[in-house]
Amino acid sequence: MRNKKQFEALRTKPYYVTITGFGHYYDKKPFAIGNLIRCRKEPDNRHDADAIKCTLPMLGTVGYIANSTYTVAGGTMSAGRLYDKVAEKFYVRVMFTTNSKIICRVEQLPSDRLEQELREQQKDEDDWDMD
Repeated sequence: MRNKKQFEALRTKPYYVTITGFGHYYDKKPFAIGNLIRCRKEPDNRHDADAIKCTLPMLGTVGYIANSTYTVAGGTMSAGRLYDKVAEKFYVRVMFTTNSKIICRVEQLPSDRLEQELREQQKDEDDWDMD
């Protein structure tokens, strides 16, 4: 049995995921390094019972958490492995991008704080587009 300190270390260990499928939506434009992305489990998805949809306000769906050995980047978790470790709705932060994958870290801050940051991020994006 693990002691409390070991358990806490495991609980707060960062999880990294791959976002894929973004080419079907807005390509890589919404995925600036440091941006937050809202994620929501999609248990009624007819293609994947462990599907996790990635969305942004005003845009909607921007991709999915990868769940295939062909799409999951090395060192990141598949949607299936992550599914029971996160809430119904959670947030990820863009850390790296490649031509075919977006690597993100699952954020563990309170959701109200992250939602506020996401609104600010959207406002900054809107202001930038107006210049």
